[in-house]
Order: sequence, then C-alpha cells, then structure tokens
Amino acid sequence: MGSERLMAPRSIDRDEVRRLLADEEAHLVEVLPAGEFEEEHIVGAINIPLKELDERAPRELERERPVIVYCNDYQ
Repeated sequence: MGSERLMAPRSIDRDEVRRLLADEEAHLVEVLPAGEFEEEHIVGAINIPLKELDERAPRELERERPVIVYCNDYQ
C-alpha cells in the first residue's frame, strides 16, 4: 500500500466546497438519476447515480483528488 489518505464521509459547508473545488480540484458528483441531473445540477458537476456509485467511482474518479458527493433533491 502507498501513502493513500482515506477519509470517512462528512458534511461540509458551502465555503469548504468552494475551497476544495478551487484549491484541490475536487470532483463534484451529483448522485441523482441521469434524468434529474439533466434537468438541473451545479455547473461543473458530474453525474454518477447513487445506485452506480460503487461500480463507477473507481474508474471515473481520480483517487488523488477529494470527492464531494451531493444530492440536489428538493422534495
């Protein structure tokens, strides 16, 4: 094993999201289904539906970059 740094999921505020995107080039991942993502999402976000996250994340996200996962569900 290398010097990988794995962190447990945690809630972050808007300022921390902005900092991670600007300073650490974080991945911004929306986990709603594709149809809902097409209707509305944060600019720059990628869509990996929650049901596909475990399968797709290892091949689509760079391990060296932080990952911000969000669900823009206003129901």
